[in-house]
Amino acid sequence: MSLPRYLLLLFLFGATTAGASEIVVKVRNLPETGTLVLQVYDDPNAFGVFRRPAREQRYEIRVGQEYRITDAPSGAIAVLVYLDENNNRALDRNFIGIPREPVGLSNNYQPKGPPSFQRAAFTAQPDSRIDLDIALFAVLGETGQWGVGLGAIGRSSPYVGSDTNVIQPIPAITYFGERLQWVGPNLRFGVWGGDDLRLALTGSYRVGAYEESDSAALKGLGDRESTLMGGLALVYEGARGFTLDLGYEHDLLDQIGGGSVVARLSRGFQFGNLRLTPGIGANWISGGLANHDFGVPAAAATASRPAYHLSDTFTAEVGLGVFYEFTENWRAVFNVALEQLGSDITDSPIVDTDQVIKGFAAITYTF
Repeated sequence: MSLPRYLLLLFLFGATTAGASEIVVKVRNLPETGTLVLQVYDDPNAFGVFRRPAREQRYEIRVGQEYRITDAPSGAIAVLVYLDENNNRALDRNFIGIPREPVGLSNNYQPKGPPSFQRAAFTAQPDSRIDLDIALFAVLGETGQWGVGLGAIGRSSPYVGSDTNVIQPIPAITYFGERLQWVGPNLRFGVWGGDDLRLALTGSYRVGAYEESDSAALKGLGDRESTLMGGLALVYEGARGFTLDLGYEHDLLDQIGGGSVVARLSRGFQFGNLRLTPGIGANWISGGLANHDFGVPAAAATASRPAYHLSDTFTAEVGLGVFYEFTENWRAVFNVALEQLGSDITDSPIVDTDQVIKGFAAITYTF
């Protein structure tokens, strides 16, 4: 081999190995047989969804064995270990992405929500050996995760002469199980799906749009009562952490006589213990629901408030989800969205603004 070629190979080999660290992991709570997967993350956003690891190594379990990753990057990194129980080369999750297979994290961090890279991370020095002791655990436990706290749901008023925003305190009860997820006013039950694509039955509490006492322009229209909605949702987790959520819900109590289709695209970003999830969406609203919120029936028309009827309509929205982990048990959740109303809605004689702000906030303790 010529000297230039030798030097080139030496340079390329050195460039791929210089600065790499060796991670040696002792894993507790292992079965006697099966497949163990070690993943190393150096990106907080990837770690927040347990996807796109910087390194991955698979091992057949042997009693008393140590497990190694020999080319781990240096700097701030975190390690995820999971038991691939069905050997499908993926970390199985429930409908909202919570791992269903036993996992373990560096620092023996055991999150009860979206994981914080900061709590699991450690610093790997170049060309060093790092010994870790990690215990596997079931994120959902034997009976799922319960949470209790205080919360509120709200919606601004787009109506003529009304400065009354709808704000309703609620008990912030949460539950995350194998199939059932209950977060404040929203409930989902997974019926089908895998790692990337999942289908669920859904239910939600919809706050009433207004009371006729909110404004003189609404007098005689009657109160718009809160109701329960139910339907289906399909969630697809795509490349680079993007999530597409499609759903339809209909008024289960027949107080509205209509429903809506929602399509939302979102992506999470991790900043220490804070996770921000911006998103955009489009909503199809049936004529029944649109008239319930914004229409004027002929029987209630007056000289200053003519009758107004809407057909099916569309709105667009931008939103932001906020999740902050105070400790492994205490967290705050805040979701807010700005909905842009179409001209067919704003032409209604009882509407004087083209935007509605709606949201949900809660502080909970999870056990």
